[in-house]
Amino acid sequence: MKLIRYLSSKKANKECYGYLLEDRAVCLNSLAEASSVKFPSLFRDFVALGQSAWINAENLFEESSEKVVACASTPVSQVRLLAPIDLPPKIICLGLNYRDHVMETGGAIPDEPVIFMKPRTAVIGPDNMIVKPSFVKELDYEAELAIVIGKRVKDVSVSEARSCIFGYTILNDVSARDVQFKDKQWTRGKGFDTFAPTGPCVVTADQLQDVSNLSVRTWINGDLRQDSTTKKMIFDVYEIIHHLSRVMTLEPCDIIATGTPSGVGFAMKPPRFLQAGDNVRIEIEKIGILENKVVESGQSDNSS
Repeated sequence: MKLIRYLSSKKANKECYGYLLEDRAVCLNSLAEASSVKFPSLFRDFVALGQSAWINAENLFEESSEKVVACASTPVSQVRLLAPIDLPPKIICLGLNYRDHVMETGGAIPDEPVIFMKPRTAVIGPDNMIVKPSFVKELDYEAELAIVIGKRVKDVSVSEARSCIFGYTILNDVSARDVQFKDKQWTRGKGFDTFAPTGPCVVTADQLQDVSNLSVRTWINGDLRQDSTTKKMIFDVYEIIHHLSRVMTLEPCDIIATGTPSGVGFAMKPPRFLQAGDNVRIEIEKIGILENKVVESGQSDNSS
């Protein structure tokens, strides 16, 4: 099941969430109202119900008539996709978690996950603008598979980790390399507003049970830069959850970005950084495409 959060022209641009079915967005709350069933009004509250949420949603869809589904549907061309998780409690990111990326940076394979955080104010959705601050000269991209947590947990074993996952999405770990490398820690260089594009959807964990070998690709203005697979991860998604939960309590709607493969701009020879006007297109197999353009500060319109 692909779940989206969106503004619908059919509902006077009211925020909705629901299924992405090929060329249609199906509002779950509209389906629920037609069946006298109550669903949370906000997607974040739906996610907080955990895996039972998508089971209830699937049952609702199967029990709804074609006419009811049609009435709850809007052509995708008439909706504006939003970041699936707009206010994550935490955005936890991994550095150096792909063997090919470690090789291109000249680093060493870590024996434990290298973690850092992004503020939730960095989140933007599909087609929103990545804002390049005027003083940032070395702006970079990082395509990442992102985990969406579905329940509150602490000290989770590797074998239990699967039950904590609500689903998966895409996150672009946008990075100001000149700031990041100057500071020698990564919070400022990766924490600017708009530096966490996410979307276009959340694929529920029951629909994407194996993420061990998904293709991950990034194009900049049509030029293929990253072309790898999650098979090259050092720590898999279950090991990541285990390690992180030993440090901090994980909560519903937490986003965990699992690291990026090789092909980032700063590691190219010569380096190739993002400039205003560039288009960043990220595709992860079985999830979809996340696309954003870069603008200079003062030129964005990311209202939602």
